[in-house]
Amino acid sequence: MPEVAAIFWVTKALTTAMGEAASDFLVRAMAPEIAVLLGAVAFTVALVIQLRAGRYVVWRYWFAVAMVGVFGTMAADVVHVGLGIPYAVSTVAFAIALAAVFGAWRSSEKTLSIHSIHTRRRELFYWAAVMATFALGTAAGDLVAVTLHLGYLAAALVFSALLLVPAIGYRWFGMNAVLAFWAAYVLTRPVGASFADWLGQPPVRGGLGIGSGRVALVLSLAIGALVVRMTLTQREDRRPLA
Repeated sequence: MPEVAAIFWVTKALTTAMGEAASDFLVRAMAPEIAVLLGAVAFTVALVIQLRAGRYVVWRYWFAVAMVGVFGTMAADVVHVGLGIPYAVSTVAFAIALAAVFGAWRSSEKTLSIHSIHTRRRELFYWAAVMATFALGTAAGDLVAVTLHLGYLAAALVFSALLLVPAIGYRWFGMNAVLAFWAAYVLTRPVGASFADWLGQPPVRGGLGIGSGRVALVLSLAIGALVVRMTLTQREDRRPLA
């Protein structure tokens, strides 16, 4: 697992926004069924590549996170658009699913800390939790923006304010580190997704109309630049001292 530093959270937020924009673009650029199938294949390939790594490799890890962002968005949207389930119901359902993953993980491994992930079973629990957080965040973001009619920008600001709670709680009030991490991990999803929708969606839907495809491309390039930087930093840290 990567070190949880500022660059981690920036990259995580960008992957959530990219996943939202890429998903919106793909389901409109081709038949939704094909888009979801391609998303599932890409997610599976990325996860297999990550699970085959014997240690933390920057590009493998963030490729997997990015594909979770894309497919997690599609999964949440299929529940609403395809099955007609209201966002309020899917938000609760995904929250229960995430709680179930955490419960099974805690019961089996006695910890939810990402710094203790050194077995295949713990890594599988981790990725199951990540997938659930992306689906939950997507549904919650759409619930606030669409169902509650606040709009994408207002939703992004609401979740950004909520994101300050674990940050401040951990920094100054002794909030449990594991709880703070996972609370922030869940909240970065609707923050990134709401900002992506605000940038990409047409004005008639409350966005700026830049286009989901353009937003996804720019965000992908930004993520790529951060991955290169992290890779170079990792290599520098491993270089033996003269």
